[in-house]
Amino acid sequence: MAFIKKPSRGSKPGEGQGRPGGKFRKGGPIRRKVCRFCADKIEIDYKNVSLLRAFVTERGKILAGRITGTCAKHQRELDTAVKRARMLALLPFTVN
Repeated sequence: MAFIKKPSRGSKPGEGQGRPGGKFRKGGPIRRKVCRFCADKIEIDYKNVSLLRAFVTERGKILAGRITGTCAKHQRELDTAVKRARMLALLPFTVN
Protein backbone atom coordinates (compact mmCIF):
# COMPACT_ATOMS: atom_id res chain seq x y z
CA MET A 1 0.00 0.00 0.00
CA ALA A 2 1.56 3.28 -1.12
CA PHE A 3 1.12 6.41 0.88
CA ILE A 4 0.03 9.51 -0.96
CA LYS A 5 1.69 12.62 0.36
CA LYS A 6 -0.77 15.45 0.84
CA PRO A 7 0.40 18.93 -0.08
CA SER A 8 1.08 20.83 3.12
CA ARG A 9 -1.01 23.92 3.68
CA GLY A 10 1.03 27.10 3.64
CA SER A 11 4.34 25.40 4.29
CA LYS A 12 6.21 28.52 3.29
CA PRO A 13 5.28 31.93 4.62
CA GLY A 14 2.97 33.67 2.19
CA GLU A 15 1.97 30.53 0.31
CA GLY A 16 -1.49 29.09 0.54
CA GLN A 17 -3.18 32.48 0.69
CA GLY A 18 -3.02 33.23 -3.02
CA ARG A 19 0.38 34.93 -2.77
CA PRO A 20 3.21 33.00 -4.41
CA GLY A 21 6.21 33.18 -2.08
CA GLY A 22 4.89 36.27 -0.33
CA LYS A 23 6.45 38.61 -2.89
CA PHE A 24 3.30 40.64 -3.53
CA ARG A 25 1.38 43.11 -1.44
CA LYS A 26 -2.05 44.54 -1.91
CA GLY A 27 -0.77 47.39 -4.10
CA GLY A 28 1.62 45.29 -6.18
CA PRO A 29 5.08 43.77 -5.88
CA ILE A 30 7.24 44.64 -2.88
CA ARG A 31 10.03 47.10 -3.66
CA ARG A 32 13.40 46.16 -2.21
CA LYS A 33 14.83 48.79 0.14
CA VAL A 34 18.21 50.21 -0.82
CA CYS A 35 20.88 51.25 1.67
CA ARG A 36 21.08 55.07 1.76
CA PHE A 37 24.77 54.99 2.67
CA CYS A 38 25.75 52.66 -0.17
CA ALA A 39 23.67 54.49 -2.78
CA ASP A 40 24.67 58.08 -1.92
CA LYS A 41 28.17 57.31 -0.57
CA ILE A 42 27.33 59.01 2.75
CA GLU A 43 29.91 58.84 5.53
CA ILE A 44 28.53 57.86 8.95
CA ASP A 45 29.84 60.13 11.71
CA TYR A 46 28.75 60.40 15.34
CA LYS A 47 28.91 64.21 15.12
CA ASN A 48 26.27 64.32 12.36
CA VAL A 49 23.31 64.36 14.74
CA SER A 50 20.70 65.31 12.12
CA LEU A 51 21.55 62.16 10.12
CA LEU A 52 21.54 59.92 13.19
CA ARG A 53 18.15 61.22 14.37
CA ALA A 54 16.56 59.76 11.24
CA PHE A 55 17.55 56.29 12.45
CA VAL A 56 16.37 56.68 16.05
CA THR A 57 12.74 56.55 17.20
CA GLU A 58 11.02 59.19 19.31
CA ARG A 59 11.63 57.02 22.36
CA GLY A 60 15.36 56.76 21.63
CA LYS A 61 15.52 53.24 20.16
CA ILE A 62 17.78 52.50 17.20
CA LEU A 63 15.70 51.35 14.22
CA ALA A 64 16.44 47.93 12.72
CA GLY A 65 18.11 47.58 9.34
CA ARG A 66 15.14 45.75 7.85
CA ILE A 67 12.95 48.75 8.65
CA THR A 68 15.34 51.46 7.44
CA GLY A 69 16.81 49.44 4.57
CA THR A 70 20.46 49.85 5.58
CA CYS A 71 22.85 47.01 4.80
CA ALA A 72 24.50 45.02 7.61
CA LYS A 73 27.85 46.82 7.32
CA HIS A 74 26.36 50.29 7.58
CA GLN A 75 23.89 49.20 10.28
CA ARG A 76 26.84 48.21 12.49
CA GLU A 77 28.54 51.55 11.83
CA LEU A 78 25.27 53.36 12.52
CA ASP A 79 24.82 51.57 15.84
CA THR A 80 28.29 52.52 17.07
CA ALA A 81 27.83 56.13 15.89
CA VAL A 82 24.50 56.45 17.75
CA LYS A 83 26.03 54.94 20.90
CA ARG A 84 29.00 57.33 20.73
CA ALA A 85 26.68 60.30 20.22
CA ARG A 86 24.70 59.20 23.27
CA MET A 87 27.84 58.96 25.42
CA LEU A 88 28.82 62.50 24.41
CA ALA A 89 25.28 63.76 25.13
CA LEU A 90 24.63 64.67 21.49
CA LEU A 91 21.66 62.27 21.41
CA PRO A 92 19.43 61.33 24.35
CA PHE A 93 19.30 57.78 25.70
CA THR A 94 15.58 58.08 26.40
CA VAL A 95 12.86 60.71 26.35
CA ASN A 96 11.73 61.95 29.75
